[in-house]
Amino acid sequence: MKRKPSTEATAAWIRLMRVQSRVLDCVEQDLKKAGFPPLAWYDALLELSRAPSGEMRPVELERQMLIPQYSTSRLIDRLVDEGLAARRECKIDKRGQFVEITEAGRELQKKMWGAYSAAIEKHVGSKLSDADAIRLCGLLDRLGCSCGEAPTPVARDGAPAR
Repeated sequence: MKRKPSTEATAAWIRLMRVQSRVLDCVEQDLKKAGFPPLAWYDALLELSRAPSGEMRPVELERQMLIPQYSTSRLIDRLVDEGLAARRECKIDKRGQFVEITEAGRELQKKMWGAYSAAIEKHVGSKLSDADAIRLCGLLDRLGCSCGEAPTPVARDGAPAR
């Protein structure tokens, strides 16, 4: 017989889901108030800017952002429509394509970081000491949030994607 989660584990799960939802909502609202597009745009632009040549295949972007394929496709369409990214045909595989960040995309990502970093400080940093934040990262890593990857260092010019 499989073990059921304890009352404490279930309560932790519920809190984790509620806090994640509420903090993301607050961050999204702060970005909106500052006149910026949704956080997913920042995440996509950040991932593209971190790619070695500023480009990725759509499936790679989807994997990095952890959002459904249909959402990634629509997001890429919007970024391209706004001139923040461009599609490029793969020279080796004519059916494949790359998404490449444009200079305008790099500029928007950097501008958004100012509002995004302020929102992170407001909704997380101001509520946790550095020691608490390190402890929380350790707990989340134990839950598997690191997905087996090495921890991503936070750069001054851009936070890791969600």
